[in-house]
Amino acid sequence: MLYMVIERYKHGPAPVYERASKSGRLLPDGLRYLDSWIVDDGELDTCFQLMETDDPRLLDEWRGHWDDLVSFEIKPVIKSDEAAAKTRAHRRTDQTRAAG
Repeated sequence: MLYMVIERYKHGPAPVYERASKSGRLLPDGLRYLDSWIVDDGELDTCFQLMETDDPRLLDEWRGHWDDLVSFEIKPVIKSDEAAAKTRAHRRTDQTRAAG
């Protein structure tokens, strides 16, 4: 499953980048980093990361390495084409119920 991780750096980006430079991402086995984006607003203190795992508990384990520097919001996400397919399936189900 895919997860969008929204990180807000508590003390700015420097401590986060220092730790990442020294220790890497500190990901447990089974949690995969896919990509990330930083809000370019001059502060550089908000990061969006796309992660993947079959075990969501690994997100908590990983988060424990960063809680002192980062606040987290984690949302399960699906790709747009999956959302469109789900929407079509729900619409067909609703139409079938209405006709029945």
